Amino acid sequence: MLSIHVLIFIENMTNPEIDKLKKIAFSHVGCEKNLVDTEHMQGLLDEDGYEISNNTDDANFVVVNTCSFIEQAREESIKKILEYTNQGKQVVVAGCLAQHFKDQLLDEIPEIKGIVGTGDYQKIVKVVDKVQQGEVVNEVSDTPEFIADQSIPRRLPDNKYVAYLRIAEGCDYNCAFCIIPTLRGRQRSRTIQSIVKEAEALYLQGVQEIILISQITTNYGQDIYGKPSLSKLLSEISKVPVPWIRVHYAYPTGLNDDLISVFKESRNILPYFDLPLQHSHPEVLKRMNRPWQSNLNESILTKIKTEIPSAVLRTSIIVGYPGETLENFNHLINFLKSHKFDHVGVFTFSPEEGTQAFDLPYRIPQEIADARKDNIISIQQEISKDNNKKFVGKSLKILVDKISEDNQLIGRSYNFSPGIDGNVILSLSNKSIEKKKLIGKFVYGKISFSDEYDLYGEFIKTL
Repeated sequence: MLSIHVLIFIENMTNPEIDKLKKIAFSHVGCEKNLVDTEHMQGLLDEDGYEISNNTDDANFVVVNTCSFIEQAREESIKKILEYTNQGKQVVVAGCLAQHFKDQLLDEIPEIKGIVGTGDYQKIVKVVDKVQQGEVVNEVSDTPEFIADQSIPRRLPDNKYVAYLRIAEGCDYNCAFCIIPTLRGRQRSRTIQSIVKEAEALYLQGVQEIILISQITTNYGQDIYGKPSLSKLLSEISKVPVPWIRVHYAYPTGLNDDLISVFKESRNILPYFDLPLQHSHPEVLKRMNRPWQSNLNESILTKIKTEIPSAVLRTSIIVGYPGETLENFNHLINFLKSHKFDHVGVFTFSPEEGTQAFDLPYRIPQEIADARKDNIISIQQEISKDNNKKFVGKSLKILVDKISEDNQLIGRSYNFSPGIDGNVILSLSNKSIEKKKLIGKFVYGKISFSDEYDLYGEFIKTL
């Protein structure tokens, strides 16, 4: 229950009189889809005349955009909420926690002034206005149905050169372990025209890398065009002169010949395949309610590597799923060793109330699940270390993200996605170069060393 977590932090809370609102700060917890929601809320408030601050210490009103995907995310979200209410700030809670506990949150944390659901963030101005008038606001639809398009204001941070572009929201799948359909609703896609217009706008703002996201990107368009239409979308969006376009959350069911051909032939669609496969063994996939996947894993991965030798493969894995036998786990190990993914995210099963998997028998003890996770990480580190060696001696195009404390360039080549993969670290022998001016720019670097996570080399020139 939510109250268990609230009681941990509820002692010694204060609720002083709040002065008139001058600034609104945002605190973000969760995934990049949540981040896009935050940027839209900031854009709407900015358009309406509110001052947006990036510093919660500098504002007396905070919108906390929350995550509720797993227990750990809920605890982090609640801790943030209570941190700000304890400081006497006016707090509005948005996102998945508000959607998940729309009938409990205001009662169990009465210091909250308002809640906004995952399909209601477009109403943030109305919510803030009502809170300013002294109302306590519950703006959470029973079923999320809204998705923002290019007409909804969006506030990007200054000098932002990487942006996420949401092409669809919600999910029509019913994976046994996942609560996303409850929190985000059924799939609803944007039109190709809408997405391309936003991509064009992002390019004009100086964005160098666009990352397409949804719950299942390869199912894009099924709801509005009658069939998956990611290949058509990519063909159109690739005409926008953004140097890099990356796709996240591709599922094997949608990786058909047409789509793979678009990846192969486009000049700015990166050959980066993010495939959240979750497991390899047919029995585990069946218990996950993903039985259609087991026959596709091998064939799709082989086809990608055959058609696009430069392809980068990333996946995410759940270990310790109820009923996962040692034989199932060894099957997963052999699968990873066979296909040699470049990047693997590993998670232990988290039982979420309201999902089918919550009531599954044969729970795996946490210590065994943790040991299996550590085993996978150890194996994958060796695989990634070997994979990264192929870049040694090569000159790579690198997007510079920042400057390190010891004045090296830190960026990424096409094989690294921001925040989840590794980095390229470049030293500069030319001391006259103004390093800060390289942030958000492409450079060439020659790689001289690699490890299991990162590449290291020397700056050659700017592009």
